[in-house]
Amino acid sequence: GEVRAVAKGARRTKSRFGARLDPPSHVAVQLYRGRGELDTVTQVESIDAFRPLREDLDRLGRALTMIEVADHVARDRDPGPDLYRLLLGALRTLAGSPSPLVVAGYLWKLLALEGVAPVLDRCTVCGTTERLVAFDVGEGGAVCRDDRRGTPVSTEALDLLRDVLGGRLAAALAVPESPATDEVERLAVHAAEHHLERRLRSVGVLER
Repeated sequence: GEVRAVAKGARRTKSRFGARLDPPSHVAVQLYRGRGELDTVTQVESIDAFRPLREDLDRLGRALTMIEVADHVARDRDPGPDLYRLLLGALRTLAGSPSPLVVAGYLWKLLALEGVAPVLDRCTVCGTTERLVAFDVGEGGAVCRDDRRGTPVSTEALDLLRDVLGGRLAAALAVPESPATDEVERLAVHAAEHHLERRLRSVGVLER
């Protein structure tokens, strides 16, 4: 889960923590349990500084978007190993291969982890499996031509979404950037903001 802590003197030139605590960073930390809401950081060991992300502003922005969402979802001192592994895996993937669907894949997987995976195989209004032409986050997934509402969505984007959530994420990540990958990313951000009930501050970098 999330543990809030303060690193005293971290911004000083001779700080023993330095930039190791700046996101995105994968670190091992030792904390002194405080009496109030904040613990105190007493030791930090860097595991992965994610240098490829820090040296690319586009990828850095995408990494910060994923971290921001995890921050909103994580619960104070409530263990969330699946959320931790999902975020760490997404950051590693983004650092190794800047696929256009890394952030979208992370957001959709996180929503599924939180129990709000979208319905993609039928219309969420009438149940038909034919002519699915739009996506409505309020209804929870795809909608057909007759019940059309929400955001128009292409067949290619729906197929990519099914790959992401159907155990074929690696295949989806290998797809080159296209209008369909842009659709999937925009829908992911929209769905995340809808369920979080807030705008994502770092999401501007994803907009083209």
